[in-house]
Amino acid sequence: MITLYHCMSARSFRPLWMLEELGLPYELKMLPFPPRVLDRGYLEINPLGTVPALFDGEVQMTESAAMCQYLVARASPTPLNVETHEEGYGAFLNYLHFGEATLTFPQTLVLRYTRFEPAERRSPQVAEDYAKWFLARLRNLEPLLTQHHYLVADRFTAADVSVGYALLLAEHLDLKARFTPAVLAYWERLRSREGFKRALAAQEKAALAQGILTVAAPDIRLAP
Repeated sequence: MITLYHCMSARSFRPLWMLEELGLPYELKMLPFPPRVLDRGYLEINPLGTVPALFDGEVQMTESAAMCQYLVARASPTPLNVETHEEGYGAFLNYLHFGEATLTFPQTLVLRYTRFEPAERRSPQVAEDYAKWFLARLRNLEPLLTQHHYLVADRFTAADVSVGYALLLAEHLDLKARFTPAVLAYWERLRSREGFKRALAAQEKAALAQGILTVAAPDIRLAP
């Protein structure tokens, strides 16, 4: 049984969404954010104190995009993976990691300087600079998504889960209105997927069952 440690709508949403798309059985362990402060026992599970943490037998992972790659490889053959012999394999790996390394990183600075820092240290200018950084990189997807419904191989894959989480976070950061038309249409396609809806429902149900805050504190639930 796969075990995933997760905070509401954090980066750990990527492997949660991936698990739901693949239909793999899993156990979801909900944590308050930040777990390294509010659940010190978690440091014995993951010394980094970060989410996600995924355990699958002897396998232990802490990187969300790598988890997506692992899960589709584990479940292969599946159309959610792009195999090494397929023409789109390189692009698949690139977009899979683009979602985290290029898109999510600047968003964490927007979060920090609008919500997480004490009031006297918040900086609208820094937040706006990093929002522009994110949006500039996101716009690079516009030509591709004008021609294709998904990022690679003309089908939904783990790469779309990785990039899709960055769009989910952007919506929570009130950046959706600044999406270009094809990116916006792409995001609407992603969020209409049953796997995405199941993942949202799963985290809500698990949080309520485990006594973890859900919708009352958006600054906490959206943190990476």
